[in-house]
Amino acid sequence: MTRQRRNAVYQVVERHAVLKAKGLSSDQTICLTGTKAREYPILLRRIGYRDAATGKHYVFLTNNFKLAASTIAAIYKARWQIELFFKWIKQNLKIKSFLGTSKNAVMTQIWTAVCIY
Repeated sequence: MTRQRRNAVYQVVERHAVLKAKGLSSDQTICLTGTKAREYPILLRRIGYRDAATGKHYVFLTNNFKLAASTIAAIYKARWQIELFFKWIKQNLKIKSFLGTSKNAVMTQIWTAVCIY
């Protein structure tokens, strides 16, 4: 999933119904038609979303046709919270490298660093 660039050239293949109450403005199946369209020849899903808190309009492109459009918008919104969390970890916790690679090892090391902080 990614945000659509303003200068993206595409053709709408199919339009899907959306729930305006959830902030969705569009749900379309598109085909890229720009100069680099040969690099990505498959159909994509284009989802328009207006954030109620900020009023900003976002357009997402994804190849996931199974999830609901509102779920994809929620995933993208949560993604930024995760980015901010990892940015805080990098800035405030002095973790040079992880001692283990398992989920439990990483979680234990982060929890220990938070307790020391």
